[in-house]
Amino acid sequence: MTPPDSAPRPLAALASASQSYVPIDEHGYFKLDDARLTDVELGADWLARLSIDARGRALLARPGEPVSLVEAFDEPFVAAAVEGPVAGGWRVRMPYGYVEPFALATLSVDEWDRFHGRTNRGIPFVLSRSAQAEFFERVDEFDDDGVTVAGERTAIGPWLRDDAALGTPDFWSKIYREKAPGWELDAVSPVFAAFVPRLKLPKCRVLVLGAGSGNDAAFFADLGHVVTAVDFSEEAIVRARAKYGHKSELRFVRADVFDLPAAMTGAFDLIVEHACFCAVNPVRRAELVRVWRRCLAEGGHVLGLFFTIDRRRGPPVGCSEWELRARLQNLFRTLYWFRSRNSLEARAGQEVLVYVQKVSRV
Repeated sequence: MTPPDSAPRPLAALASASQSYVPIDEHGYFKLDDARLTDVELGADWLARLSIDARGRALLARPGEPVSLVEAFDEPFVAAAVEGPVAGGWRVRMPYGYVEPFALATLSVDEWDRFHGRTNRGIPFVLSRSAQAEFFERVDEFDDDGVTVAGERTAIGPWLRDDAALGTPDFWSKIYREKAPGWELDAVSPVFAAFVPRLKLPKCRVLVLGAGSGNDAAFFADLGHVVTAVDFSEEAIVRARAKYGHKSELRFVRADVFDLPAAMTGAFDLIVEHACFCAVNPVRRAELVRVWRRCLAEGGHVLGLFFTIDRRRGPPVGCSEWELRARLQNLFRTLYWFRSRNSLEARAGQEVLVYVQKVSRV
């Protein structure tokens, strides 16, 4: 049974039960009731109505209906073809035959050599493999760093940008001291509060990385688990100990998640991920996944809550379900994977919960 003091406190409202959500699959098609929308005219109309709000969420505004939150598995636009160079520049053609212009200067490339960009309306897109092959045929020259068209070179940078400031403890401590951190809920995530009891976990050795002021760590300690909470911000550790230092099954460690003690290797049954993946230097995400594997015992699990938002500068730095799958699929076995319907109102449409198990051989 969940102790009363571990339940989420009503400091912020949960998303309305009447909030509507519209998924977009990895090929760029809308889904309704788990079936792909095949109506070409309607699909094109909906793509034309997509927008990105200030939080980095994709929205769909349909006439006579409340605004829906769009849950895109990849980018909201997945280009099936590229047209150009044409008068005025370049265009991407999406499913349903919908077309929008874009500028070459918006292009970036991810770790899997996929090109991303933004249309002139600011909607993020990714090129399908066929669209990317077509694009290469249409430019004069291309290499790892850019493309040349009509004698003009356009540099193409990385999709995830190196942000070394996120790797310094002073950066995070300063945020704690100068303002109320945006990630601070002062309670366990309501997504964890709703989901974890369903798992009926036996007593586990739990590791919470980037634990902040300890809210999620305290929740798992109250459930009877032995919890180690790690953060490299001294201010975060001070606050966590002040709030939860009396809990006997919870200890706090100040450390860099990329430089954990050797004694933590294989020492945990469960790693809890919440607002660490989105806060580390984005170019070190693959390294963070390797940290999870190193610290887990054989058969151990990761329970993660990830922010699927269009935000390339952080914190938080967003991600997509496509990226998560690419990083995890050969290292972990998926047990649960779903979009949250228990999010706070401010996070509605942004959170995906993933529960995976470490595989023995890779």
